[in-house]
Amino acid sequence: MEKSKGSVEAEISKSLTQWEKDFLGRGSVSVKTDIIRDMVIVSLQGVLTPAEYSVCETKDGLLSIKRNRSSLVESGIDDLKEIIFNITDVRVKSFFSDISTQTGERVMVFRLKDNLEKHFE
Repeated sequence: MEKSKGSVEAEISKSLTQWEKDFLGRGSVSVKTDIIRDMVIVSLQGVLTPAEYSVCETKDGLLSIKRNRSSLVESGIDDLKEIIFNITDVRVKSFFSDISTQTGERVMVFRLKDNLEKHFE
């Protein structure tokens, strides 16, 4: 039986939360994944620690947290791409990510080599 779009989105959310716990030492408070055309868009809430919020009160601190968090995620990009491929059976073409130091939310966008959404039609 083919998987539904919702079940694939849920599986990606669950797998990325586990990756965060294993790789970064802690997971997000909540994760929501959306598949749109050739993109997998993941919104992660609650990724910053209370200490990081304090550091973000200055511009230098804010830039430092963004840079450090970005480096951490980028250092695990091969694992992330493999997770997406194992679940979707489609290779990742490119990856984008940013974090909001005001809301503590991270967005990850995986551009795929194929239109994954068409697989669910």
